[in-house]
Amino acid sequence: MSPPLSVVADNSAPQAKAAPKLNELSERIRHLQAEAKHLAREHIRSLEAALIEVERLSAEISEGGEAYPAGVRDIARRLAEDCEHKVQAIEAIASRN
Repeated sequence: MSPPLSVVADNSAPQAKAAPKLNELSERIRHLQAEAKHLAREHIRSLEAALIEVERLSAEISEGGEAYPAGVRDIARRLAEDCEHKVQAIEAIASRN
């Protein structure tokens, strides 16, 4: 016959931490919000850089002469103009925040 089983407490389990104080939680939230805003600004700068590169490539193609089909040159010209305006708009909006 097997010995009877008994329940024992597991005292090695980590104890539940006390709830963080309200001011600690508020400070943590402010820190995370500041970090999120910083990352958003970096992301916006990446978008601006990508648009500037598209603008540069589009301008090259639009001025590429007969090597490029006329329709492609026209689309590239309009795209270059549009990218320039979009970058300016993004910069203006981002500078307000």
